[in-house]
Amino acid sequence: MVRLLRPLLRGTTYTRLLHLWVPMLVVSVWLFVMPSTPWVPALFLVPLGLLPAVRRGEGVQARQLLTPGETEPGISEGRSASWRDRLRTVLWLELRMLLGGATVFATVWLPVTAVELARCAWGGAPSGVPLLDRLPPGRAWALLTPLPLLALYGVVVGLGELITAGARRLLGPSAAERLAALEERTEQLLERTRIARELHDSIGHALTVAVVQAGAARAAGDPAFTDRALDAIEETGRAALADLERVLGVLREAERPVSARPTLADAGRLLESARASGAKVDAEVTGPVEAVPGPVSREGYRILQEALTNVLRHAGAVPVRVRVTVTGGTLALEVRNPLPGAAPGPGRGSGLRGIRERAALLGGTARTGPDDGDWQVRAELPAG
Repeated sequence: MVRLLRPLLRGTTYTRLLHLWVPMLVVSVWLFVMPSTPWVPALFLVPLGLLPAVRRGEGVQARQLLTPGETEPGISEGRSASWRDRLRTVLWLELRMLLGGATVFATVWLPVTAVELARCAWGGAPSGVPLLDRLPPGRAWALLTPLPLLALYGVVVGLGELITAGARRLLGPSAAERLAALEERTEQLLERTRIARELHDSIGHALTVAVVQAGAARAAGDPAFTDRALDAIEETGRAALADLERVLGVLREAERPVSARPTLADAGRLLESARASGAKVDAEVTGPVEAVPGPVSREGYRILQEALTNVLRHAGAVPVRVRVTVTGGTLALEVRNPLPGAAPGPGRGSGLRGIRERAALLGGTARTGPDDGDWQVRAELPAG
């Protein structure tokens, strides 16, 4: 019983009823002025529905009154972009007027019927209401008094559900709007993935350097070395904090302009950080690195950062060979280091997967794995 009466406690039931009543206000004024032409309002809806802005107004009103609080109601708030949208809007207006008329009739006559049945049950005189004024007095009418009210409940709830279903069908997003929404969702997912990679690469590199430096300083027992290690940890931590603030700024304010991400022009910072951690880095840069397009240069920086982080994390203070080459419209990055022992299989770890994802998004390739006794990370990105 409680479940049956639950719609009476929902505000949506009454906002939907209001939505059905609204168009009948205009119709009632017309019928008061010209009662002999009740069909004119329905005819007037045809040119009205062809106006592109009408669809937007109906969509906003339907979302607010038919589906309040729903994040994805399936009702568009856009203007009509095609003749198909205009015709759907016309059908929607006609449906809304039809169901609105049925609602007004039910909400007026069903309560009146219940009152008249109660009057007859108590021996009241006929009230002059058509059809109901012919009911003879009798106690038996008391048994039928609740029926019009139950019918009113069913009509109000049922017509509310029907008009909502009609709104989703006729005011729902067009094919172009669905495609645009899908593209926007895809862009959001790609942005979330990019931010996750940014945090993984930047924070992971900083933590790896800090751990390696702290361990080396404890093992060395040399105050001068400890000072150098603390300087390296401080510098790497500051850079990581700057990256973290930039990424969090993107998350907090989508429209906020953010500072430029590091590019291969800043690769010296990575190399010095790795050297300060004990790695013997042999770096060679060939070609016009400064001419590499921004997106490619930024992703190249992150690939190099992740490769050096993996060296420090898994191999420690070992010789590392870094080659950055720009030739013929291609940026080639290669990082090699001796294998510390049993090599992990290719494809393990989110960092290596992130390297391949970054290269693939730019139309390039990346290879990670053992090669002639070394561990190799090699990426080729289009730089034309």
